[in-house]
Order: sequence, then structure tokens, then C-alpha cells
Amino acid sequence: MSRNLPGGRLDWIDRWLRIRETLSAPAKIVLGLTPIVLIFLAWGLMTAGSPEERWISPVILPSPVEVVLSFHSLWFESELSRSVTASALRVVGGFVAALAVVFPLGVLMGSFSKVQALFDPLAVFGSYLPIPTLVPLTMSLFGIGEMQKIMFLALAFVVFLLPAFVKALHEVDEVYLQTAQTLGATKWQLVRHVLLGVSMARLYDSMRLGFGIGWTYIILAEMVAADRGLGHIIIVAQRRGPREHIYLVLVVIVLIAFVTDKLWVKVGRSLFPYREGA
Repeated sequence: MSRNLPGGRLDWIDRWLRIRETLSAPAKIVLGLTPIVLIFLAWGLMTAGSPEERWISPVILPSPVEVVLSFHSLWFESELSRSVTASALRVVGGFVAALAVVFPLGVLMGSFSKVQALFDPLAVFGSYLPIPTLVPLTMSLFGIGEMQKIMFLALAFVVFLLPAFVKALHEVDEVYLQTAQTLGATKWQLVRHVLLGVSMARLYDSMRLGFGIGWTYIILAEMVAADRGLGHIIIVAQRRGPREHIYLVLVVIVLIAFVTDKLWVKVGRSLFPYREGA
């Protein structure tokens, strides 16, 4: 069928798929909710009816209603609020520990070629290292207590943040450095006021994205000897039930990560107002 024919299939696709089309807010909301609604509809269909009639056993996949109704036991019996607090403290602790190492090292690597050459092999090694392998490594080094969980998350943060910091400093245009040198800036003034000053917004973006890494690895961090935490709830629910708690905790983790990301964005707008609308 010709694409020029009114009502033709290709003509309809061309009208619907436009490159870099500006969408209204309601259109974005409708399009964004569509796949979510379809997933829940499919979930409801596959888990409808009695356990014997379902396409998927409730032991594997409870229905959406069963998951929602289990929130009461998750909150009171599994102490959801205390587990959220414990997991959040571990994520923040790991992030701060990683930042204490990555920020100075990343600035030095992004500023001085010899420092970068010195640590590049370790950075490359870390970028190819499967994160789950850090669990037994940190257990060997730090035991199975709270320190192990924080250091595991810290190493996961380091793997992401270090190359991102170096890249942010490398993206500073050479013109800024040449201009500052012409005005008589010293070496450390170039680092502090030019490289750091120009790249700070990008460094902040890297920290914002990196902070979400902790929530993706919190389950791994709390797999061993954790008496409280979101990952602990999932492990217990997987072994002893109820399985509904697994899906609820996953939703909780996503919501926490979403809310904290919005807080990062809000703080970023206050720190770097000149980026608004950029």
C-alpha cells in the first residue's frame, strides 16, 4: 500500500512516529502509563481465579490484590519502616565512604595525566569487575557485620563514580584553561577554579546518578547476616514467605530511589540555577 494514500498503514505510522516531536504533558502521562497499565492487566489475567485455575501458581506470582493486602503484615510483622531506615543508612554510609576516596582521586586523575596513567589500570579493572563478586571479597576483608555491607556498597559506588568524575573533568574545554593561564593562574588555581568550577555541575550529575546504584545493590549487600533491611525482607520472603512481600519491597525500593532522585534534582536546581532550561 502506498504511503501517500490517505489512511494507508505507512502514512498512519509516519503521522504517529515523528522525529523529536514536542509532546504535551498529558500526552507524556498517557503514553508513560500505557505500558504500566498493560503490565498490570496481564498480571491480573495470569493470576485470576482460584490457585488451581491460574496460569501461574500463586507460590511464584501472587495476584496484584494479594500483594496489596499483604502490606499490613509487611509493615507490622516485617517492620518495613525500620528496614527502610537500616537500608538507607547503609546506602548513605557507602556513598559517603566512596565519595571520600573518589572525589580527590577523580579530580587528580582528571587534572594530571601522570596520576591518571598511574590509576587507570585499576579503574579499567574495576569497570569490568562483576559487582556480585565483591560480596565474598568484602566478607573476607570485613567479616559479615555492618562494615561489610557498607564497604560493599562503597566499592560499587567507586566503580561507577571514578570514571564518571574523570570524564567530567576531561570535558572541560581547553579554552578555559588557556584563558586562565594567560591571566596568570597557578597550577592549583587552574584545578580549583577552572577544572572543578566548570565541571562541578557534571560532577553533581554523576553523584546523583551514582547514588541510585546503592539501591540497585542493596539486596546483594543484605544477603548475608542482616537482621534488618529491605534485602533481608526479600531473602526471608523467598525462603519462608509470604511471596507477596518480595514484590512489595521491590516497589518500595523503586519508590525510594525515585523520591531521592527528585530530591537530588531539586537541590541541583538550587546549586546550579544557570542550567535551568539548558
